[in-house]
Formats: sequence, C-alpha cells, structure tokens
Amino acid sequence: MLAPDGSGIEVPEELRPLSWLIGRWVGVGTGHYPTIEDFRFGQEVVFATDGRPFLSYLSRSWLLDDSGERVRPLGTESGFWRPRPGNGIEVTLAHPTGYAETWAGSLEVTGMENAVITGARARLRTDHIVRTPSAKEYSEGDRLYGLVDGKLLWTFDMAAMGQELTNHLAATLNRVVPEESV
Repeated sequence: MLAPDGSGIEVPEELRPLSWLIGRWVGVGTGHYPTIEDFRFGQEVVFATDGRPFLSYLSRSWLLDDSGERVRPLGTESGFWRPRPGNGIEVTLAHPTGYAETWAGSLEVTGMENAVITGARARLRTDHIVRTPSAKEYSEGDRLYGLVDGKLLWTFDMAAMGQELTNHLAATLNRVVPEESV
C-alpha cells in the first residue's frame, strides 16, 4: 500500500492501521479553559512516513479573528507516532513552550471499505510530561483523534494551572488532497 499523501512511499505493514492519518490536514477549532478566554484557531497538521514504521507529526495553529483571518501564531508541536502490538500506540511530542510528552494509547478501526480505512479512532493519555523551569504547570493530558466522514476530528483535555482534567481544545480538519491525484 502506498501512502495516501501522494509521496509514493510504501507504508510498512505495522504502520498500516495508522495510515488513515497520513497526509496534510487543515481546519478550524475552538479553545477554552477555566484560566483563559475562549478563542478560535486555525490549524495545519501533517502526518508523514519515510517508509519506516512510525509517523512523523507536525502541528501549527494560529489565533483567528471574528472574520477567520490569522491574528498571530499559537501552538506548535512536533513528534512521532509509533504503532505497537495489540493496537497500541506510543507518541512523543515536543513543544517550544518548554514541554516534552510521551503518550500511550490504543487504536480502533471502525470502518473499512475496499481495503481502505474509512473510520478510526486513536485514544491517548499522557505517560510522562517533562517541562522546563519556565514552562507553566501542566500535569495530565487526554487526546482523542477520529476519522469521521473523511474528516480528522480531535479533542484535547488537560489538567494544568491547578485545574482538574477538563477540555481545552477541539478541532475539525479536512484532508488536503495532493495535487497530482486531483
């Protein structure tokens, strides 16, 4: 099976259950938390493979104004997703705001048509969080990613700044179809 991002790279067998993530995704989300004002953001996420059994991951987001225009950069994170036996997943993420995280979770394929994954979900919980002395307090996270009707939906709950685990971010992203397959 070739990666669905138009790269022509063969997806390793053990990575195929995560192949639904491969590609570039863009969309809009909302953010809120008891310690901040609600906001709207734009986001671009890229999952890619170089043929080895992991996905590279990059996410960038921007604060949006009421008309949907970019105001300023918000979060950036990068890392790697690794499939594990028994539908397990391990994820490492790094943030320029002074955090590094390891996540562990599971994958469930919920739909398949003509040998293509049409529905799936990945549930992740923080395993370890490391922060620099200047980073804000953050102690726990829970993420859910899902492929629903061809869209990538995700949500992030966190415990930080003295608050219990509560929803912080959610977004709906659309796959950007590679030009050569249009």
